[in-house]
Amino acid sequence: MVNPDDIREILLNISKKNIIPSFGNLNKNQISYKHGIDIVTDVDIAVEIELNHLLSKLLKNSNFIGEETYSKDPSILNYYLSEDFCWTVDPIDGTNNFAKSKEKFAVMIALTKNKKIIQSFIYKPITEEFMYTDINGVYLNGNKLKLNKDTKIENATGSISVKYWDKEKRIKIFEIKDKFLNINSYGSIGCEYFDIALGQRNFAILSRLHPWDHIPGVFIVRRAGGHDCHFDKLEYKFYHNSNNLIVSDSKKLNYEILDLMKGE
Repeated sequence: MVNPDDIREILLNISKKNIIPSFGNLNKNQISYKHGIDIVTDVDIAVEIELNHLLSKLLKNSNFIGEETYSKDPSILNYYLSEDFCWTVDPIDGTNNFAKSKEKFAVMIALTKNKKIIQSFIYKPITEEFMYTDINGVYLNGNKLKLNKDTKIENATGSISVKYWDKEKRIKIFEIKDKFLNINSYGSIGCEYFDIALGQRNFAILSRLHPWDHIPGVFIVRRAGGHDCHFDKLEYKFYHNSNNLIVSDSKKLNYEILDLMKGE
C-alpha cells in the first residue's frame, strides 16, 4: 500500500501551487467545455498532469486514468483489466463550483489492482481536509471514522441524479421524492461522499457512473460501514460500464429506497 501521508503531501503541495491561487481568480480564457457541455478549466488539466507525474513516480510501473486524459483517449479504461496497479484521478470534482468560486469541490484519487480497490483519497483544498481509506478503515485527518446509522426514509437527506435516466425511471423518482426529508445536490459528488462517510448526509442516487467520480467515494463509504448497490442489488464494479447506483449510510436504507422505486 501507499503511505497516505505521501498522498496528502502531494495534494497539499498541488493545491498550494495550482488550485488555491486560481480560486476566485479564473479568467474566461482559462475555462472551456468538453463536447460543448462539460466545463473544464486550465487548473483541472494542470492538476491532472501533475498528479500523473507524481503518482507514477510514487508507484513505479503503475497506470493512470484521469478524467481529462480519458476525454482524449477512452481506451485507457482497459487499464482496469490489466494486472498492474492503476491510479484513477478526478483532478477537480465540482469544476463548476470551483469556476464560480464556490467551496464545494475536491480532488479524488483511487488505487486499484486486479479489479479490486486498494485505497482511495478525497482532499478538500479550501479546508485542507483529507479523508482516506485502506484495509484498516476510513480516516479523516488521522481520526478513524465509523458509520452506525439506522436512517429512516423520512429523515434521509441526499441527492438524486436523473440526467441520464429513461422516462420511466424519472417518473418513478419524481413520485417518491417527497418521501425523503430533503433532496439537494452539492454539485460535487466527492463532497457528498465525504459527508455520507461523516454521517452528515445519508444517500446519493446516481445515474451515470464515470469511474473517477465514484471509485474513491464509493470505497470510502463502503469501508466506513455504508453500502452501495445497483438497482439489481449488486455492488458497484468500477471495471464494468454500468449505470444506476445507490450509495448510502446503510444497506437497510438502500433496500428501502429500492422498494420505494418499485412501488412496494
